[in-house]
Amino acid sequence: MTATSFFLSCLLFKGALALTGSFWHITDLHWDPTYEVTDQPELVCASSGKRPALSAGRFGDYVCDSPWHLINSSVYAMKSILPDPDFIIWTGDDTPHVPNEDLGEEAVINIISNLTSAITEIFPHTKVYSALGNHDFHPKSQLPAGPNTIYNRTAELWNHWLELESKQTFKKGGYYTEKLLNRNGYRMLVLNTNLYYDQNQVTQNMDDPADQFNWADQILTEAAAIKEKVYIIGHVPPGFFEKKRSKPWFAPKYNRRYLDLIEKHHSVILGQFFGHHHTDSFRMFYNKDRLPISTMFLSPGVTPWETTLPGVVNGANNPGIRVFEYDTDTLLVKDVVTYYLNLTHANAARGRWEKEYRLTESFRVPDASPASMHQTLERLANEHCYLQKYYEFNSVSYDLTDCGSDCRVDHVCAAREVDFDRYEDCLVKEGAASVFSGRLLFLPIAVSLLASW
Repeated sequence: MTATSFFLSCLLFKGALALTGSFWHITDLHWDPTYEVTDQPELVCASSGKRPALSAGRFGDYVCDSPWHLINSSVYAMKSILPDPDFIIWTGDDTPHVPNEDLGEEAVINIISNLTSAITEIFPHTKVYSALGNHDFHPKSQLPAGPNTIYNRTAELWNHWLELESKQTFKKGGYYTEKLLNRNGYRMLVLNTNLYYDQNQVTQNMDDPADQFNWADQILTEAAAIKEKVYIIGHVPPGFFEKKRSKPWFAPKYNRRYLDLIEKHHSVILGQFFGHHHTDSFRMFYNKDRLPISTMFLSPGVTPWETTLPGVVNGANNPGIRVFEYDTDTLLVKDVVTYYLNLTHANAARGRWEKEYRLTESFRVPDASPASMHQTLERLANEHCYLQKYYEFNSVSYDLTDCGSDCRVDHVCAAREVDFDRYEDCLVKEGAASVFSGRLLFLPIAVSLLASW
C-alpha cells in the first residue's frame, strides 16, 4: 500500500467512525424518599407495601423502589461510561409505587425537581428530551387532556431543556416536538401516551385527548414533506405486557390509532423508545404485507421494584441503563448496549455497573434496524438458546429460570403483535406450535424407550 492510499484509507475510516453517535436512555427511576435500611424489614420503604425487604442494602431491595443512593449511582455510572453523549432521553415515572394519599401534588413536583437537578448537575451541557410517565402526576395515571398545574410546573423545571414552542404544547397536553439537536432534517417527537393508558379514567371517553393524535399526524406529515427523520419517545407503550398474558396498556381505540399512525408515517420514523415495563423488551410493527417497518425499544428501569400485578411471577429486575448507537446521517439505530447493577452483589460488596450485553453480539445481527429486530424475533421464536438469553436479559439478569413453552408464547406474541386481534391469534398459533414442538421433542425419547423395552 502506498503512502497516499494509506492516507485515504485513514480518512475513510475516520469518516466511518464519525457517522456513529451515541445517546443514553433512562427510564422508570421511581425514587422512594422513604427508603431507609432498618432492622424491621416491613418498614424499609413505603413502596414495598409492607412486603418485607429482607435483603435491603444501600443500593436498594427488590421489593422497594430506588433509594437516592441508587439514583445517584445510576447517573454517575452514565457519566463514567459515556461522559459526553449526543443527548439523553428520559421517559418518566419518577415517583414511588405508593397510594395517592401518601404523595400529593407537591411531593410529585419535588421528586421530579430533584431528579431533574441530579441529571442537570452531572450532565450540565447535554440536551435532555424528557417525557412524562403515568406516575408523574397526582392522582397517578390520571393525566388530563388539557392545561393543569403539574404540566405548567414541570415545564418550568425543564425550562433549560425545552424550546419556547415546546413549553407551549407541553403545558397544553404534556407533549412537544423539536429539531433533534437543533439540526435540519432530524426531529424528536415526545408523546404523552399516558393519555391513552387504560387506567386513565379522565380521558377514556375522548376521541383524541389533547388533540395529540391529530398533532402528531400533522408533525409527521410535515416531516415527510421536508424529508425529516424522526425519533419518537414516550412512556406507556401500546401492545401487551410480556410477563402477563393478554395484559394491554392502551385502551383499544387508542391502540388502534397509534398503530395507524406508525403505519402511515413509518418511512420517516427511525426509532421508538419507551419505558413503563421496567423490563428489557421490544415491539415490532409490520405493514399489511407483514414486512417489518418499525421497532419500539422498551428499555429497562432503574428501579428494581417487584411488580404487584396479579399473576406476574418473578416480577423484579436489576437496575438497568442503556446506550443507543446510531448513524448520525440516517438516524438508523446501529446497536443497543445495556449496562446494569447486580443489586445483590452491589449490596454485599460495592456497586459496580457493568455491561450486560450488546445487541449485535448477543443476537448476531448486523444492526438494530427493523429488519434485524425481526430477525432477532424469529430467532427467539425458533431457537431456545436465543429465547433463554432474551428471557434473562428481559429482567436485567435477575430471573435466570428456564423460559418454557408458555413463557415462549408470551414473549414472542408480545414482541410480534401490537394489534389486539393479531395478538390473540398469535397466542393460539404459537401455543399450537409449542405443543407440536414438544411432541417432536418427546418422540425420540418414546422411540428409544420402546426400543429398549
